Amino acid sequence: MIHPHHSALEVVIAIDIGGTTVKGAAVDAAGTVVARHTTATFDGGRDAYESVLAIARRLVDEAAAGGFTIAGIGIASPGLVDPESGTVRFAANLGWDGFPLRQLLEAEFSVAVSVGHDARSAALAERAAQGAGASGTDAGSSYDAAYDDALIVPIGTGVSSAVVSGGVLVEGATGAAGELGHMLAVPNGALCTCGQRGCIEAYASGTTILDRYREHGGTIASSTRAIASALDTDPIAARVWADAVDALSVGLAGITAVLDPAVIVIGGGVSAAGDTLIAPLREAVTARLGWRSTPRIEQSALGALGGLIGAAIIGWADRVPDAGFARQALRSLGPEQRGASDA
Repeated sequence: MIHPHHSALEVVIAIDIGGTTVKGAAVDAAGTVVARHTTATFDGGRDAYESVLAIARRLVDEAAAGGFTIAGIGIASPGLVDPESGTVRFAANLGWDGFPLRQLLEAEFSVAVSVGHDARSAALAERAAQGAGASGTDAGSSYDAAYDDALIVPIGTGVSSAVVSGGVLVEGATGAAGELGHMLAVPNGALCTCGQRGCIEAYASGTTILDRYREHGGTIASSTRAIASALDTDPIAARVWADAVDALSVGLAGITAVLDPAVIVIGGGVSAAGDTLIAPLREAVTARLGWRSTPRIEQSALGALGGLIGAAIIGWADRVPDAGFARQALRSLGPEQRGASDA
């Protein structure tokens, strides 16, 4: 159903910025994708913003050629994001520090731009896909109430999370709530891109799993997905995978002890490993929470598409018609895209 206040020929441009790829789509008010493209974040010497601009221009041009007008742009960005100003205060994987993303894009395209944190945008999409209104509120009768107290953990080039408590997305005093990837897991451990040592992200992101596999002499697998498929036959793959699970379990157990989520949802490209990741992770978290019950730990329904669908939601803002938006966007993007990894 198209919102009655909006033309059937309006779309928003949704962009999910990752440390490895930038994904973009033009999405109408029903959630139908009319155009989509992906590019490397640092392709051919371009910096991250140039890649965002290239994707946005291509989508705007294709939408216009199809007779669509642009109602807005929604961006899901990693790092410390200030949605009010549209500034990315810091994003290590993108090389941004005080980057005025909304200001630049509004000057370029002359439409309203909404900038959100990638994990919190994915959380909006996850909750919408579970039956909440597409803004994450006004849950319908089919809504899974566990998502009112949830931890959404996208794992791709980096490791992030979004905290939902009492149905509210928690941003924190400085907007930095949910930086799971930069919790300490291994004292004096591997160097992280943030400059600290032993961060969860230094062991458990799609990028670092592959990097550590190669550093330890692995030669058989050429991607994180291949590593996950080789655990029974490749000891190096098994070792780095176990290290990733252990690091994640440290953070998830700690957050569970403090916030008591009902469900932990693992998303992002690495979630495509399914039970190869979820089963040992559930076991490891349970072992660290021997004194209390373990929350549900499950694979995201949206996989690597949560951030992109969330970007479309914030692009439409309060104008999205109903809770079917996220589900239609997922169908429209196609199941083959759900496991597209940033690694």
